[in-house]
Amino acid sequence: MGPVLAGVLQLLALTGALALVYVPLGTYMARVYSSRRHLRVERWLYRGIGADPDAEMTWPAYLRALLAFSAVSVLFLYLLQRLQGFLPGSLGFASVSPSQSFNTAVSFVTNTNWQSYSGEQTMGHVVQTAGLAVQNFVSAAVGMAVAVALVRGFSRSRTGELGNFWSDLVRGTLRVLLPVAAVATVVLVACGAIQNFSGIHEVGQFMGGSQQWNGGAVASQEAIKELGTNGGGYFNANSAHPFENPTPFTNLLEIFLILVIPFSLTRTFGVLTGSVRQGYAILATMGTIWLGFTALMMATEFAHHGPALQAAGGALEGKEVRFGVGGSSIFAVATTLTSTGAVDSFHSSFTGLGGGITMLGMMLGEIAPGGVGSGLYGILVMAVIAVFIAGLMVGRTPEYLGKKIGAREMKLAACYILVTPALVLVFTAVSMALPTPPNSALNPGAHGFSEVLYAFTSAANNNGSAFAGLNANTDWFNTMTGLAMLLGRFVPMVFVLALAGSLAGQRPVPVTAGTLRTEKPLFTGLLVGAILIITGLTYFPALALGPLAEGLA
Repeated sequence: MGPVLAGVLQLLALTGALALVYVPLGTYMARVYSSRRHLRVERWLYRGIGADPDAEMTWPAYLRALLAFSAVSVLFLYLLQRLQGFLPGSLGFASVSPSQSFNTAVSFVTNTNWQSYSGEQTMGHVVQTAGLAVQNFVSAAVGMAVAVALVRGFSRSRTGELGNFWSDLVRGTLRVLLPVAAVATVVLVACGAIQNFSGIHEVGQFMGGSQQWNGGAVASQEAIKELGTNGGGYFNANSAHPFENPTPFTNLLEIFLILVIPFSLTRTFGVLTGSVRQGYAILATMGTIWLGFTALMMATEFAHHGPALQAAGGALEGKEVRFGVGGSSIFAVATTLTSTGAVDSFHSSFTGLGGGITMLGMMLGEIAPGGVGSGLYGILVMAVIAVFIAGLMVGRTPEYLGKKIGAREMKLAACYILVTPALVLVFTAVSMALPTPPNSALNPGAHGFSEVLYAFTSAANNNGSAFAGLNANTDWFNTMTGLAMLLGRFVPMVFVLALAGSLAGQRPVPVTAGTLRTEKPLFTGLLVGAILIITGLTYFPALALGPLAEGLA
């Protein structure tokens, strides 16, 4: 079997698996977030934190609860790292430095999981399990909660209430993420991923020195890292490490885990709004972009330019032979079109155009299918903008799901789509203008610029993957990427929740002959076009200086 055919078959198998679970998982999540019944363990948690799960919240109250929870999470994870040297199970590692502790705490709480350190040489068992793994669950649940709050904004009328943050957080963690992650962990262990709390082992002599490996609860963290679109690896090689991702089957399983909840949330959206066809329209938009990007990536990486690539059957530099070009290409697109950031190959070693595809996937706002929760609310904001554009074309007041899109709604949507590009472009420009930060780039010219641009694109979009070659473990990059992650996560959430509150307070608009049918293929095409055009106009100059210049050289 040729490598191209193997890659295509993997893509077909992945698509089939996602299709099989789409309806049951999406419907189940809709029941989870609409149920009025609380499990016993959930009641215990509510009593412990002093929350009333049945108390409805307006959008400012929902936002305050979200920000308070996230602030406490950052503080707890920061202190856990700073005290690591005094904790049991630290494997002899010292406490983490202040700038790196800040960067890592912000990274995992914002669902970014950007890592400027080598996991197996920096973090002990307690920090990995009680700190990082816990945030993998709850940061994903926060994103799902915001998405559900926006969906309630569309489905409710003449009320300012969007549900209860604490109830949404607990249910998303206990009823959705935890059971699926538990099953995935068992499968990963059965396929060869490790799960233990062993210490550091000498594994042999290499070039006059010894190599040390340490164990850990790797399979369980790997499962939620992919399922929650987190991405932080237990080891520095991330999902290219055989302890995390041992076989081609586990590689495909991890891609499935990355995509399954973001795609299935479109079904949840359709069920909660009472129009499953609307969910299919959003799914079609996500699927079109995802398949298009995957096809482009495989085409660029399989292109046989030069005798070395012809002999290898594709651009194999920086890729694991056990996954091949096809599996690595599918993984790279999945992880950058979502907020995952896990890698099974070095994106810096991709072809110039292939590296640009990974960057562009993040620049789209990671909405195809996007992160857990963040992908759904991101594409719904883009749908609001697409409806507004359609309304301008025909001279009619734009409507979406029975809600008028007025000046307030458009201002909030416009602010949402402007925040992340501003962070990416401003931080990149400042870093390249100052004398010291560019020295962290390993390569000169266009590729070096791409390394810096990729870093801030990844941070501001809460992705977390790295282009490699950039020494990001400096005070400048630890601080600046930390700020980009914070602002890129929580400022857009402010606009999303404000939009949800504005929509929930409206009266439903009756459907007429002039209403735009947003469940039709025509609207799907309009939405795809709006996403690509808005992103292209925003980022094209920066892409021209980096990956496009390199790819066309």
